[in-house]
Amino acid sequence: MKKILLSVLMLSAYIYAQACTNFIVGKDASADGSVFTTYNADDYGMFIGLCHFPAGKHVKGEMRQIYDWDTKEYHGEIPEAAETYNVIGNINEYQVSIGETTFGGRHEMVDSTGVLDYGSLIYIALQRSKTAREAIKVMTTLAETYGYCSEGETFSICDPNEAWVMEMMGKGPGSKGVVWVALRIPDSAICAHANQSRIRTFDQKDKKNVMFSKDCIKFAREKGWFDGKDEDFSFCETYAYPDFSGRRFCEARVWSFFNHFSDDMERYLPYAEGKVKNAEPMPLWIVPNKKVTLQDMRDCMRDHYEGTPFALDNDPGQGIWNMPYRPTPLTYKVDGKEYFNERPTSTQQSGFSYIAQLRSWLPRQIGGILWFGNDDGNMVAYTPVYCGNTTQPECYNTPGADALTFSDKNAYWVCNWVSNMVYPRYSMMFGSLKEVRDSLETSYMAEQADIEANAKQLYAESPSKAVSFLNGYSNDKAQQMLARWKQLAVYLIVKYNDMTVKPEDNGKFKRTKTGIGAPVERPGYPDYTAREIVRTTGDKYAVPAE
Repeated sequence: MKKILLSVLMLSAYIYAQACTNFIVGKDASADGSVFTTYNADDYGMFIGLCHFPAGKHVKGEMRQIYDWDTKEYHGEIPEAAETYNVIGNINEYQVSIGETTFGGRHEMVDSTGVLDYGSLIYIALQRSKTAREAIKVMTTLAETYGYCSEGETFSICDPNEAWVMEMMGKGPGSKGVVWVALRIPDSAICAHANQSRIRTFDQKDKKNVMFSKDCIKFAREKGWFDGKDEDFSFCETYAYPDFSGRRFCEARVWSFFNHFSDDMERYLPYAEGKVKNAEPMPLWIVPNKKVTLQDMRDCMRDHYEGTPFALDNDPGQGIWNMPYRPTPLTYKVDGKEYFNERPTSTQQSGFSYIAQLRSWLPRQIGGILWFGNDDGNMVAYTPVYCGNTTQPECYNTPGADALTFSDKNAYWVCNWVSNMVYPRYSMMFGSLKEVRDSLETSYMAEQADIEANAKQLYAESPSKAVSFLNGYSNDKAQQMLARWKQLAVYLIVKYNDMTVKPEDNGKFKRTKTGIGAPVERPGYPDYTAREIVRTTGDKYAVPAE
């Protein structure tokens, strides 16, 4: 039997501050044949929009400078490829899409001398790959050649025909090497990862659906971390053992995603809860009990564990108005004892969120859509960004705006303006946001068939005409969303000023006969809050009998 040394040093404080979430759906598991992949890019202080890298031809000897995606620090340079492809956000013109989540793993495996960080690998691979398999080859070859300086990462690497998960770690300071495993997700299955390594044992003889570094197992043996049979080797348990944090803060999000599409997740609840040491771990993927739709993906990206044992609606942390969000850090101490908060998929520290929809039956520039939002996925309308787009809307790429500079032309800031009004008064105000959010997304879906029919007609004349048409449409929708969100911000401050509710009639605020505002409604405490106050204070606030 294998031996796994459990002295895995997790980079917990750093990793869980920037914890992200990816969901994946194979083409036969989706309702329309799409491959879906999602990404919540979560990190406090992250300010980021919709990136763009234009297609290009490059002369021999041209070098590319590498700057860390997170810190913007210069790492070095690598030779540029002879040809690079158009990239908008995390999708390229060939419908290849790549996301990630950081799992950290053994601290001693980090190679700070490596040139390439995880973000640089993603965007370089998107510029150089026409398929997911090609992207895997690009990423692993570059990392093995120039070194990898990030912690352990899980990557979602998808195209319209295949979905892959790859896990990668460095081999220690100065090594300029990596260990990695990539598995193809069955077309009939769904998969997820959320900051915990999830690849355990794998079929090392399945060359069609499994790829891994030559020394993936040998390196662990040399370090004394594994001494069992090759077929018993587990990447996860050897390089990034799932401790309580990895299970409760990370695997619980995977559990919740699977729980939307399975009748058998109760058996894995002890594992996701993190308190039973030898609980049965979840599989890397499951076959869903129904076909997955785009709306399902939106709902899952907005998940707060509703209706599960992890739900955030039964403790004082919800505040007065049932807020399904919690402050960070995830753990806190009271009288020397440590406690924790739940960490759902939808979280306030999302810099951006997207759902990539990849469709093999359409011309490639029409088939790929990045449904994009510049804040917490629950608090934004995902607007369409077609994969061939060559310009960003101003709201997703605003001159002068940054993490310390507000701009009402910028989607990140306007969306955060609205969401930060709603968070503390969630049950009071969220319905108003949801109505606007859902109406916008409904309008995008209603227009999509006609827009893409027009694009296909233009494509028959010239692919560039179709790309230009879809680019204009995408940018218009994003700017219209921004305008509507500004209106929403004004509406919310007027409607809910001073914790009251102003009455409306046919969409207009009511006035009295003399023209002043009609008397406001004062909803007071929700029932849960009122009862909690009485429970904790007894008769302190009881009105005495006359």
